[in-house]
Amino acid sequence: MTMLAQTVDAVIGVDTHRDTHSACLVNPVGGELSAITITADANGYRQLAQWANDHAPGPRIVWAIEGTRSHGAGLVRALRQAGQHVIESDRPKRITRRVGGKSDALDARRAAREALGREHSAVPRADGPREAVRMLLVTRESAIHARTGAVNQLKALVLTAPEQQRQRLRGLTRTALIDACLALRPSATTDPEERTRRLVMQRLARRIRDLTSEIHAADDELAALVQHHMGRLLQMRGVGVITAAQCWVSWSGPGRFRNEAAFAALAGVSPIQASSGKNTRHRLNPHGDRALNRALHHIALTLQRWDPETRQYVAKRISDGKTRREATRCLKRYLARKIYRVLETGPHAVSEAA
Repeated sequence: MTMLAQTVDAVIGVDTHRDTHSACLVNPVGGELSAITITADANGYRQLAQWANDHAPGPRIVWAIEGTRSHGAGLVRALRQAGQHVIESDRPKRITRRVGGKSDALDARRAAREALGREHSAVPRADGPREAVRMLLVTRESAIHARTGAVNQLKALVLTAPEQQRQRLRGLTRTALIDACLALRPSATTDPEERTRRLVMQRLARRIRDLTSEIHAADDELAALVQHHMGRLLQMRGVGVITAAQCWVSWSGPGRFRNEAAFAALAGVSPIQASSGKNTRHRLNPHGDRALNRALHHIALTLQRWDPETRQYVAKRISDGKTRREATRCLKRYLARKIYRVLETGPHAVSEAA
């Protein structure tokens, strides 16, 4: 594959922060041509664009930016609107920083020079519907965690309640418990402890109800977005709205990964050698995007429960000498390849991959 240094006139590395961005312009052999620090706002972006036009040795410029989905998000949008070629730069490794020092200008120069040696440059994650889905997944996950905490607190209060109240509430389902706590009347007792207990239980029940409504609303919005933009994923066996949404968000868009093996590595399902002596084996990969790994794991468990062909596949792997965990790892690796092909090739691939 052709390296980036062979196809560009210059690379601009940018180290992004909340208030300022530092940029460094290097030529195709890594020589520093100019550097600048700008404010992280629209005026700074215009200043940076003018600086690039004044100092770049040619029109073929690539921007290697750190933090494209955090402090650098605004700059990425501005550069894309201007038709610039933007790639994502990784955070410098600690060993590199230790040897060469640490400053914003040095980090910007490192970002530019590291980009020159790449054969495949990651495209920053997409905005639009994909970003909308990401935000919904994040808020939904936080609402679920908050609801779980509120439910646990409510059950703890029921556990320590007076005997009569505890016997009345402890055998109820969660929905019935919420309704019963919402109906409590704190003013019906003069005991300060009991009145506070009822008041707190009522507030927790109201919080759980509101969080549940928030989760259901997010589910509906996710279903509409995924069905409209990634309906081909939903046609795959074992894939639901949430798992399809997570796969879409992690994949982001065409060109982000050089091949399906890179996607599998991000998902944490690429095999890692764990051989020793006469034993040749692989182990599960503990790295990568754990949310994507969890989505693939959920799909794998669903298929093992309901899909006869998947059960036959796992049984064959186990009969070949693998453990169930190793067989599940093989299945997740297969699913990563299958999902990646559907995402990359579009709706026409559903009939082949489903």
